Amino acid sequence: MKCMAVSTSLLTFAEFEQLPDEPGKLELLDGELIRLPPSKTRNMRIAERLFKILERELDRAGGSTQLGQVHMEFGYKIGANAWLHPDVSIEYEGQTENDYLEGAPALAVEVISESNRADQMDRKVKKYLSGGAIEAWVVYPKTRCVWVFRQGYAQEFRGELRSDIIPGLTIDLASLF
Repeated sequence: MKCMAVSTSLLTFAEFEQLPDEPGKLELLDGELIRLPPSKTRNMRIAERLFKILERELDRAGGSTQLGQVHMEFGYKIGANAWLHPDVSIEYEGQTENDYLEGAPALAVEVISESNRADQMDRKVKKYLSGGAIEAWVVYPKTRCVWVFRQGYAQEFRGELRSDIIPGLTIDLASLF
């Protein structure tokens, strides 16, 4: 399938926020406009299940974390020229908020679809981590695995995902896929 992401000339964030609404998802990555088609049902169901799992686990952990709310399709302004919309995210408790949440979320989750390009996903993970994220997860529905990235660290999980972002977090990936 032909890649659906389209790149145009570089934009400032001020120019980006003046763009008209359109179907699909717009992101800004180092000034590059990224257009993605609307998410397909399978990917949204995976994101929704993950959202519910993370919300339940965060509630279970109570106030023992530095984490705020869990979100689906929430945008984050990361630096001067990036606006990214992870499929699922957890903001930091007390994260700076003006017109937008400022900086990367504590956790950013991207569910891979046919329109995602490997080079853009690599850049997004690096932007999340350099912008302050603790972890970035990349979920691969076709191969039923999740890659977890931290600063200087990457690990593939199959069968069961474990992360300390929420103390004791363990996710049976069969329930996700």
